[in-house]
Amino acid sequence: MNPTAALLLPEVEELIHAKAFGDLREVLHGLQPADVGDIFIELTPEDAAVAFRVLPQDDAGEVFSYLPSDQQERLIMQLGKGGENSVAELVEGMNPDDRVKLLDELPPQVAGRIVASLSPEERARTQAILGYPLKSVGRLMTPELVRIHQDWTAGKALEHVRRFGRDAETINVLYVVDDAGKLTDDLRLRQVIMSEPDASIESMMNRQFVALRADQPQEAAVEMLQKYDRVALPVLDSRGYLLGIVTHDDVADVAQAEATEDMQKMGGVQALDEPYITAPIFSLVRKRAPWLALLFMSELLTTSALGYFEGAIAQAAVLATFIPAIISSGGNSGSQASTLVIRALALKEIELSDWFRVLRRELATAVILGLMVGAIGLARVNLFGAMGWFKEGSPEQNHFTILAVAISSTLVCVVLWGSIMGAMLPLILKRCGLDPAGSSTPFVATLVDVTGIIIYFSIAISVLNGTILTGPRVGPSAEFVTPAGERFVLFTDSAGRVKAAAAAGTPEAKLEIRGIEEKKK
Repeated sequence: MNPTAALLLPEVEELIHAKAFGDLREVLHGLQPADVGDIFIELTPEDAAVAFRVLPQDDAGEVFSYLPSDQQERLIMQLGKGGENSVAELVEGMNPDDRVKLLDELPPQVAGRIVASLSPEERARTQAILGYPLKSVGRLMTPELVRIHQDWTAGKALEHVRRFGRDAETINVLYVVDDAGKLTDDLRLRQVIMSEPDASIESMMNRQFVALRADQPQEAAVEMLQKYDRVALPVLDSRGYLLGIVTHDDVADVAQAEATEDMQKMGGVQALDEPYITAPIFSLVRKRAPWLALLFMSELLTTSALGYFEGAIAQAAVLATFIPAIISSGGNSGSQASTLVIRALALKEIELSDWFRVLRRELATAVILGLMVGAIGLARVNLFGAMGWFKEGSPEQNHFTILAVAISSTLVCVVLWGSIMGAMLPLILKRCGLDPAGSSTPFVATLVDVTGIIIYFSIAISVLNGTILTGPRVGPSAEFVTPAGERFVLFTDSAGRVKAAAAAGTPEAKLEIRGIEEKKK
């Protein structure tokens, strides 16, 4: 709530309870509709209904359009207790596009009763807009605009604006139509005002206008208003007849809804149909559970990958300590690239045909980032080794330099791979006709986790073989004493199988113990 509304809220509540409706009307009428809407949001439905009844019809309709959909619905129900006429008056005071938006949110039975209670003219206009598909430009448009004819003079056009412009959504742009009602051009009001009164409208026309079709998706209106920097765009039917206009405020609502939906999908959540704070708990669970279950099943692949390299982990437990840092680096780089590409696609900064340019840029960026992160990993392992912080007697204590090379090399590769996957996956989804936002950051991170494990241990086995990963190793539990009192140690492979034995103190004299192993069995 803004400071003005917060300051006046106690006074408004006091006037409602004192039934000082004249003073209440005067206070509310002097405020901006958006501020009045903020005040009504804080009122109880009963008090809000009382306040609405004292507002002029035009003011009430405009204030009502600033309320959230759930507040509108509650207020409609409360006003309905006083009879259908009060609801009809409120809805009739709204702009046609805002009216349709409200009716879409209401239960069908309630919406049907409201439409039936409207005046014949307003009911026809409302039903015409409701006849267009959901999320189409036709649902956004309003028929309240100023039409002029090309054979008029500037003076006659301005006189027409003075007579009929009061009810128009905007008069910044005047729409020139022929006798059949087809759009031929649009003119800025400033252009008409600055012309001589006897100058013809036709002399000002260049017939180069931008228009929308009523059956286009609402996203087209967002793109065109941004591209051409207009406050409103005309809406035509398939034959070129002018039906109405779409204004920037309605398009801003669509753009906000699109951005919200994309952000929710990128977070691994299905798009919510209502505000988070008012959504039922079961609805939140239903929207989040499918992605959560899918991501969990995907993460099980990480467990399988770790199981495959169990022998390497058994030989060098230190490898396991670096797993979180390595796979998170790959996941983070993939999430960064995915977010950048998804947003670039949404803003039309890139197209599918730009995939190779995107790949080249990510390769160059990821190499630099990988080298940076790899250098940090290299320094960290060498620092621990130089300071003697590794476990006493462990292989990594004596071979920390080669371990640092393995870790840093893995980080370079994982960051590179994560960036490529994060950048290419949204483009692949768009090529398949799916929403690029579906390549959510958790999904990319999960995929990179699995492949990161494979990359990590593949590099570790290649680099550390013969040093930290030595094949057969001596462990305290492998030592045994013969009945004659001789002490031996056992050598095992990466899977823990006994492969050789040697007298204690002479590990270089290893003997194969297949026969001993069989005897033991």
